[in-house]
Amino acid sequence: MSRSIWKGPFVDPSLLKKVDKVKGQSNKAPIKTWSRKSTIIPEFVGLSFLIHNGKTFIPIKISEEMVGHKLGEFSPTRKFTGHTPADKKAAAADSPKPTGDDTKPKEGSKDEKK
Repeated sequence: MSRSIWKGPFVDPSLLKKVDKVKGQSNKAPIKTWSRKSTIIPEFVGLSFLIHNGKTFIPIKISEEMVGHKLGEFSPTRKFTGHTPADKKAAAADSPKPTGDDTKPKEGSKDEKK
């Protein structure tokens, strides 16, 4: 369910304090946050965040296209390690066989050059 329009986007108050603190500095270090539910607002554009995914912090640089999305959308919590080897064997078996043009002629065949 979405948030009502009259309330506006949710941004964690502690995160807003951190952003205001960094905006005043010339050296903009990444902001470390656990607030994945916070909405990205236009004041965040150009800043870099370290967003916690449950195990590690993922570095993210905020761009204009990200405004309106949640911080957690850019820090995946699950790691895809690939399909099982059985699936790879099945995919290899379904692949088409090479045509006769690409292979060398067998020994003793009529096409073999002498």
